[in-house]
Amino acid sequence: MADLWLPPGGTTAPARLVVFLHGGFWRAAYDRRHAGPVAEALSAAGLAVCVPEYRRVGQPGGGWPGTFDDVLAAVRQLPALVSEAAAGRVTTGRMILAGHSAGGHLALWAAAQEIGLARPDLLTVVSLAGVCDLAACHRLRLGQDAAGELMGGGPEELPDRYQLADPMAAIPAPASVILVHGLADDRVPWQQSGAYATAASAAGGQARCVLLPDAGHFDVIDPLSPAWPAVQAEFLSASGLGPTS
Repeated sequence: MADLWLPPGGTTAPARLVVFLHGGFWRAAYDRRHAGPVAEALSAAGLAVCVPEYRRVGQPGGGWPGTFDDVLAAVRQLPALVSEAAAGRVTTGRMILAGHSAGGHLALWAAAQEIGLARPDLLTVVSLAGVCDLAACHRLRLGQDAAGELMGGGPEELPDRYQLADPMAAIPAPASVILVHGLADDRVPWQQSGAYATAASAAGGQARCVLLPDAGHFDVIDPLSPAWPAVQAEFLSASGLGPTS
């Protein structure tokens, strides 16, 4: 299942596609509906936004590896499906892969799976308040041990799983990466994004961390928040619709 938002009619050029992965610490209680305001705001700004659903912890098949299988299938299949459903209105040639919180983790992870594969359609990854370091997420017990629930245990017990699932273990990603994080985030520390950007840049990748003063965890997905103009600007810059940074 996936929802698609298209920009207002009358535009002359096909819109850039954003595949947006919702957050919620990978748990069944949080579904794609809470990403609706983000998708609506970005589509109003000229982007096409597709928000897929995936199995989550607490659902049959959710967690490792079902959640990851669903996300990778969505990232690989949705561009063609969107192109067919919105013929002429969306360009899937170079898409943006984005996500918030746990969705940021899944976006970074999914991009890393494409290393060595031909993915000229993957332009940029945008992580909003993302869980960039899965092992640290478990160590810090973020989300009341959300990483342990997702993976079925910790990295000491399941090192092979964490090696496969942790974005920090697959740096650099085969795309440019923009990490947006609020300094007032009380759910996922901003240092997650900062550490990823530092490590990816040191490994020869293209990664940039944008820290927003006074922004909390949900401000980066709230189009009514003071932080939103900066978030939207990063999407537009990545898409070619705004000034480059």
